[in-house]
Amino acid sequence: MILRKLSILNYKNIREATLELSPKVNCLIGQNGVGKTNVLDAVYYLSFCRSATNPVDSAVIRHDEPFCVIEGEYEDERLHQDDERLTISVGMKRGTKKHFKRNKKEYKRLSEHIGLIPLVVVAPSDTLLIEGSSEERRRLMDMVISQYDRTYIDALTRYNNAHQQRNMLLKQEDEPDAMVMELWEEQMAESGTQLFARRSDFIARLTPVFQQYYQLISGGREEVGLEYVSHCQRGALLDVIRRDRAKDRAVGYSLHGIHRDDLVFTLGGHPMRREGSQGQNKTYVIALKLAQFEFLKLTASQTTPILLLDDIFDKLDSQRVEQIVRLVSSDNFGQIFITDTNRDHLDQILSTTALDYKIFHVNNGDIHV
Repeated sequence: MILRKLSILNYKNIREATLELSPKVNCLIGQNGVGKTNVLDAVYYLSFCRSATNPVDSAVIRHDEPFCVIEGEYEDERLHQDDERLTISVGMKRGTKKHFKRNKKEYKRLSEHIGLIPLVVVAPSDTLLIEGSSEERRRLMDMVISQYDRTYIDALTRYNNAHQQRNMLLKQEDEPDAMVMELWEEQMAESGTQLFARRSDFIARLTPVFQQYYQLISGGREEVGLEYVSHCQRGALLDVIRRDRAKDRAVGYSLHGIHRDDLVFTLGGHPMRREGSQGQNKTYVIALKLAQFEFLKLTASQTTPILLLDDIFDKLDSQRVEQIVRLVSSDNFGQIFITDTNRDHLDQILSTTALDYKIFHVNNGDIHV
């Protein structure tokens, strides 16, 4: 998938911009806080129907403006040559529902769009995968799997609804209706078991690819691993959920279920959270994201994902930077967006490859070639 043209109006600090993009490398240069990441976020929005950095839609509208619009024209290798380009647009007004359209036809359900334009983003906030809560790591699994498995989002929605309903019953002062409680527990168990199977398969297939990328970037200096941990591994999920219902009533929420799943990241057989340096942590999450890219490319999308690299060179030694440059410059990758404050890094990328590229300078929301 290639984003040929990006139009932005009143998105975050970008008043108005129309970018004719390179099919390979697009570099955005500027100081911190000037709007480089906002351009990437607009590209992200067109893939996932939301911002990567703010879950509140109204918060992405430029201050003192009543609306914002993002539109992207894509070249899709899945379409026949005579077909028009794929056009995706979203418009938002304060206080109203957003309108997300494909070739000017509005989606009835946003979940129908997820996976059409596969995308992987590598950003400074990715270190939260190591340092943050298990919710960050579950979100990682959900985001990747939902891009190639259309049934996954539906199962996740059913599980979350049943989980929420069960928690409401647990919080009641009076003893909840046993039949209603059992109904929601059965829904949690059925959907949760489906999600567990898909997550298990994903991690099993992702891990060797991730380890290979880490070895390439680090020069083979360290061994890393991924371990998926779930309450489903303790037995039938319905039994696990019901087993401690009395404890759940005492605390007022569900202590067991796939909403507590986690990934254990290891370095040399030890938890990454305790062992990793800043450089090792960054190498870990970059290798993990590049493995996601490879995984999505080989699964049901049937198109090469777009890769967003946001300020990835900070805290990495020159050898690791060189390895990353070599990897993303290969034919294995498609269209790439890179942000950086240091022109030297980008010159290094461009000098070692014959790839087509464009450089955009960003300053306080203004973007020019």
